Amino acid sequence: MNKLITLSLLILLTLSFSCKTAVKLGKKDRIVQIDTKYGAVKIKLYDETPLHRDNFIKLADKGFFDGTLFHRVIDGFMIQGGDPDSKGAKANVILGEGGPGYDIPAEFNANLFHKKGVIAAAREGDRVNPKKMSSGSQFYIAQGKVYEPEELDPLVANINKKRNKEVFENQRELYKDELIKLQKDGEYELFNTKMEEMKSKVDSIMNTQTLVLTDAMREAYSTVGGIPHLDQAYTVFGEVIEGLDIIDKIAAEKTDKNNRPLEDVEVKISIIQ
Repeated sequence: MNKLITLSLLILLTLSFSCKTAVKLGKKDRIVQIDTKYGAVKIKLYDETPLHRDNFIKLADKGFFDGTLFHRVIDGFMIQGGDPDSKGAKANVILGEGGPGYDIPAEFNANLFHKKGVIAAAREGDRVNPKKMSSGSQFYIAQGKVYEPEELDPLVANINKKRNKEVFENQRELYKDELIKLQKDGEYELFNTKMEEMKSKVDSIMNTQTLVLTDAMREAYSTVGGIPHLDQAYTVFGEVIEGLDIIDKIAAEKTDKNNRPLEDVEVKISIIQ
């Protein structure tokens, strides 16, 4: 009987919360554990995002995250942490600007998407961060919502429409002064050439940002849920393999107007594999 119970527990621990497949763990997979007042969350870091994986391991090994808070919590969206300024922060202090002093190049992968339970890197907005560089330490764990299958195509169409508009506006801002000068000087041929250059740049960027749902994404978003509008915009670099219920408990914390929990949710992060 004891052997059967042990075997059942081992099977449960390796089951994925996403779709109907198991999270395959190899001997070389890197696993970290986030300890909170609600219990432990175990996360597998993806080999497909080595820059983010290795950076997270390095910081965890140094104890960088220990004592930091989940400083931004939005139920139905995500929980965010990793700000060193949150260590011992007084109540009502606005957090979210701290880091180790460097950013990480984006590592987008169409197969790594924002299903519930993935860990991804926070970052500055597109206007000041057009390359979508990741914060050196701040991260979030996705919660999101479950979508009806028929909701997904209209949702994706709206996401891509919004992205296209944002990319165009960002590029227009970059080209604006030069275009105004060319028009003012009567350099209409150069003006048209520059407009074509801008359009080409917009098309190039959108080729990398256009969201296309795979079958795996459709199944995940309509079963466990997630945050589709963040796909290919923020780097996903791991996923929860144990303790997904703890994410829901933290997300349900009462917060102030800046989405900071009224009661601190402190973390300790350790490397267990």
